[in-house]
Amino acid sequence: MRKYIRHPSDIPIEFDLEGLTEHNAESLHDVSFGGLSFASKLRIQPGSIIKITIHFVEPSFTSSALVKWCRKRGDLYDIGVAFSDREDAYRARMIEQVCHIEHYKREALSKQGRKLTGEQAAMEWIKRFASKFPKMEFQD
Repeated sequence: MRKYIRHPSDIPIEFDLEGLTEHNAESLHDVSFGGLSFASKLRIQPGSIIKITIHFVEPSFTSSALVKWCRKRGDLYDIGVAFSDREDAYRARMIEQVCHIEHYKREALSKQGRKLTGEQAAMEWIKRFASKFPKMEFQD
């Protein structure tokens, strides 16, 4: 079973590195058990500590994370980070589900002309996809 899920590329993410804030790091890519990856215009040295912010949810998600890897891809860099706190990792997984539900809601409108409430979209998404959503497991 996959340990991460690819996200729609329309979920914005911000990061702050030693006072340098990139307000529109390209997009969130994957959320895994304990971390995430995103695209950025800036190269970030592995081992750096950055602050991640996702404003897509209310309240905004903010966490410190350790940069584990940085890979060049065209004009961008793919950055992989690990959360140091289990609670933040758990909150990120909840945000991951919210992102998928919101994307489902947008697709229902654009592809089927169906305007769903957040609750309707959540109920449909849970019924159709929740069983395929990877379980969260932590190792000590």
